[in-house]
Amino acid sequence: MAQVASSEAEISDTPRFESWGRYPTFEGKILPLHWQSDYPRVLEGVHNGALPVGMGRSYGDVCLLKGGNLLLTTGMNRLLDFDPATGLLTAEAGVTLAQILDFAVPRGFFLPVTPGTKYVTLGGAIANDIHGKNHHIAGTFGSHVTQFGLVRSDGTSMLCSPTENSDYYAATIGGLGLTGVIPWAQVRLRPIVSRKIDYRGIQFHGVDEFLDLTRQSQHIEYTVSWVDCASTGKNFARGVFMEGDHSKVPDELKPSPEPKLVFPFDAPGFALNHLTVSMFNTVFFHKQMKREVRALQDYEPFFYPLDKVLHWNRMYGKRGLLQFQYAIPWEHAREGTIAILREVAKSGLASFLAVLKAFGDVPSPGMMSFPQPGITLALDFPIKPDVSFPLFERLADMTLEFGGRLYPAKDAAMTAAQFQAFYPQWEQFARFRDPLLTSSFWERVTGDRPSL
Repeated sequence: MAQVASSEAEISDTPRFESWGRYPTFEGKILPLHWQSDYPRVLEGVHNGALPVGMGRSYGDVCLLKGGNLLLTTGMNRLLDFDPATGLLTAEAGVTLAQILDFAVPRGFFLPVTPGTKYVTLGGAIANDIHGKNHHIAGTFGSHVTQFGLVRSDGTSMLCSPTENSDYYAATIGGLGLTGVIPWAQVRLRPIVSRKIDYRGIQFHGVDEFLDLTRQSQHIEYTVSWVDCASTGKNFARGVFMEGDHSKVPDELKPSPEPKLVFPFDAPGFALNHLTVSMFNTVFFHKQMKREVRALQDYEPFFYPLDKVLHWNRMYGKRGLLQFQYAIPWEHAREGTIAILREVAKSGLASFLAVLKAFGDVPSPGMMSFPQPGITLALDFPIKPDVSFPLFERLADMTLEFGGRLYPAKDAAMTAAQFQAFYPQWEQFARFRDPLLTSSFWERVTGDRPSL
């Protein structure tokens, strides 16, 4: 395949590889990868297991390996081939979604599915089978990955697609990087004619109003809500429902500018508390002066509002943050969401990055993929050890009670019993794990260790 572009991935200058939540903190040896052939070579003499990692935007320990070897893929960052007739892009797995957008948008294409940050690698997007605001229409990222390579620690290389090595295709999508190293992947992009999004924001009060808006917006490609999880009484579960479609009015297509803002220091631990978050939530809810607003908005603030501030995770302080994200099926979605929001409000902890949306019924090709039809809620909390971890255990138990599950890419706290109940297929998946690959998350929730 011909090389069409390349650029440097954003790599932290810190010698310690951190997850985005900055908890837990583990030492590990970093082994950079640059070519597919590097993988078996760098494993010579390696002990204590290994794990391929990218930008470290997972929140917990799914991208960490205590005392092990981290195979850093960000040097594998070349775009290899693109077909403008089909939108099929082939790239090495260490290329970031930001790099893909810089290449694709000026050519009239966009990602088929994108999370809330573009600073994740293509391989990481596959390994965590990321989802976005259009899950109800487009499904997960893995649904648009037509094929990829997979290299095992014994040097075996295979092509994986829905029709070739389909079992490894299913195990690798959402497989947490444990089935092997993905050297390259092919993804189908979607056409656009403008950078703009036809945006509508609607204030709502309570889960029932959110559900009504969700039902009314099934034909809109992108939907998501911010919800106030600190307020009680008449303001309980108030929020802003945000929806949008790519504008159909042709406009200039150009790459995005590099972000210039940087969160400069670790905020003090007391900065984010129930009072400050409650004040922020009140301001955020009322900054929209009318119940409903419409606007033509650039895609950057619509999809990636936090990416404009580099290292924004420092606002949670040196202890870091925990994220809790569940998916509860429709049968119990309403009562489960209300119960969990009440439990959060009662705890005294508060999240101002609280995201509520509906998952659709588009099935994921991944064996271990997180989304399921119903409601998903994501909450970020500063770590306060005496409060945060007991709360997370209660919330995880409640999620299980309501038939839901948690997202491994966002987790640093679920127990082995909880994980194995959320993902009963884990033992089937374990048969596809590369015998040398493991992670601190995998060892925590299964007790499974590398066999080499």
